[in-house]
Amino acid sequence: MNRLLNKMRLTALAMIGAIGVSIVAGSAAQAGELTETQYILNSFSFLVHGFLVMFMAAGFAMLESGLVRAKNTATICLKNIALYAIAGLMFYVVGYNLMYAGVDGGYIGSFAMWAGDNTDALAGNFDGGYAAESDWFFQMVFVATAASIVSGTLAERIKLWPFLLFVIILTAFIYPIQGAWQWGGGWLSEVGFSDFAGSTLVHSVGGWAALTGAIILGARKGKYQPGGGVHPFPGANLPLATLGTFILWLGWFGFNGGSQLALATAADVIAISTIYINTNISAVGGVLAAMVLTQLIYKKVDLSMALNGAIAGLVSITAGPDSPSMGQALMIGAVGGAIVVFLVPLLDKFKIDDVVGAIPAHLGAGIWGTLAVPLTNADVTFAAQATGVIAIGGFVIVTSTIAWLVLKYTVGIRVSEEDEMLGLDQAELGMEAYPEFGRGSQSL
Repeated sequence: MNRLLNKMRLTALAMIGAIGVSIVAGSAAQAGELTETQYILNSFSFLVHGFLVMFMAAGFAMLESGLVRAKNTATICLKNIALYAIAGLMFYVVGYNLMYAGVDGGYIGSFAMWAGDNTDALAGNFDGGYAAESDWFFQMVFVATAASIVSGTLAERIKLWPFLLFVIILTAFIYPIQGAWQWGGGWLSEVGFSDFAGSTLVHSVGGWAALTGAIILGARKGKYQPGGGVHPFPGANLPLATLGTFILWLGWFGFNGGSQLALATAADVIAISTIYINTNISAVGGVLAAMVLTQLIYKKVDLSMALNGAIAGLVSITAGPDSPSMGQALMIGAVGGAIVVFLVPLLDKFKIDDVVGAIPAHLGAGIWGTLAVPLTNADVTFAAQATGVIAIGGFVIVTSTIAWLVLKYTVGIRVSEEDEMLGLDQAELGMEAYPEFGRGSQSL
């Protein structure tokens, strides 16, 4: 009996202590001061959601590897891991401060190397909200996502090193400068532009860079016939492409959910939960719309369209995943899926060769998702959204075009016709992704 009473006393004391901690934490929050627990939760959110976004790099690698021909698979894998590494280095050397340091309603931050400062937190002042390193990591993985979009579009005919030089320009300068206009507190944020997690700032940026590159680089040999026909080049591994899409779908919960930028209050947790379900249902809408439309138009369901429909649904909701109802999110994603179905053949009409369909899924759906935000958020205007889409689009088109043209007329960006026919794995790397297939794989 005495042991039972002692246990009851200890339990009661623990409950009283927990209530006391909650009261103190609540009082501190009301006073505008963050507690250590809140600081830890916010940092934890950045890190864990950042892990998910980083895993999207694997999704892009698998999706692209499945949609290229076998003779180019190893090269696309190398490009994806290399661009992730370059993005991390460039964001450390110059990108982060260019995007966030001292923008103050203007156009650009400072040209300086990032250096985190947690002095206040270590001294017991947690008003900074989160560990500096957790924020840097979360922001860095977004840069890598923008660069990943470009690699798939230009696959099978672009040289490795010139492509990676462009990635340096994109991740060190193009992405951070336009990002500063909104997320860095620059001029676009002042005019009321809203892009919660990056339909325009991440996905459209990658899409514009890919589009300009595809136009300047030209189509793969044999893709477009003299009489106007289109010769399809089927991907070598559709199960791998499907796996990549599922990985991207999973990673997107970090992409959108982490953009709440906090996990310290019940309101933050509710918001993240809402973002998760809206992100998921929007992808559902994209898949189903692509399936239904391809059945109606082509009399058969197209798997690659369904995969890109999922991605388009995810991209579409990214600009405003916190405000729609689930029904609204479903419709936003469905429109994104429809954009893929109609934009893919339109690109072919203009002989713009997008190997994996990244331009429709990221650029087309990114523009739509950004312009759709006012439909579910009364605080955002269509004029402000259009301003952001046009300004960022114009900036990326001009800077990317200059970069691609400089590379084209200096080091060259396209492999020889012989190397293209041989396959970039052999021509650029001297290896094959599937060596057990032997030299016969070169005809794929």
